Amino acid sequence: MDLEIKGKKAIMAGGSAGMGRATAERLAEAGVELVISARREERLITAAREISDKYGVSVTPVVADSSTEDGRRALFEACPDPDILAITIKPPSPNGDFLKLTPEDWRDSIETALIGPIEIMQNYIPVMKDKGWGRIVNIATFSAKNPMLWHLMSGPARSALINYTASVSREIAKHGVVINNILPGMFQTEGASEILNDYADAFGLDPNPDVVRQHFLENNKIPAGFIAEAADMAPMAALLCSPLSRFIVGQNIVIDGGQHHSLF
Repeated sequence: MDLEIKGKKAIMAGGSAGMGRATAERLAEAGVELVISARREERLITAAREISDKYGVSVTPVVADSSTEDGRRALFEACPDPDILAITIKPPSPNGDFLKLTPEDWRDSIETALIGPIEIMQNYIPVMKDKGWGRIVNIATFSAKNPMLWHLMSGPARSALINYTASVSREIAKHGVVINNILPGMFQTEGASEILNDYADAFGLDPNPDVVRQHFLENNKIPAGFIAEAADMAPMAALLCSPLSRFIVGQNIVIDGGQHHSLF
């Protein structure tokens, strides 16, 4: 399918690994010029080089933590006028006992999963309005709709984010600027692998990956029967970044193998 975005300019915030990298690859495959950001310099530069070599497009790496003002400023300076903005963040660690969460835990969650994305969107929405076209996609989490006690550092802040984007998207759609959110369920990514020990600690498990995986599958029933990979989500993200999504406005698209039981 031709996504009709060849030659456009896109930012993928959080693009060095996992869902961000998978999305960046689908955009590169469609002929988009990319700016990708992440905190880990070595992994980011490697990802940028590999994507550029594979798809023959320009990929500019920007070492930046988008949850901080300095990180966002670096991104804005590197790419002042994107056509497409996609944002994801590293998944937070499972929180364990919810009664032990501190105000600082909540502040970190809100800075990363709510304030960071909002500040990036607010910077680029006027630019896209002036162009008369733009696409913004937040790759969030289905726990924004599906409360999970052990995922409190992710779900509540993202619930606020999708509330914000639902409101703003309806205001700016008339200018050709469309915002949508993807709410992924349980995916096997680099970020997920890095928090296995935290998941084990939260539930008092042996940190053996096989033990953790078995516990997870038993307590998080996925009708599809498997934990997805980032590539299972990326085509939808790329579609939402294209002109083909012009009538999809302010939506929260759950991709979870059927785990979430809500009708809407």
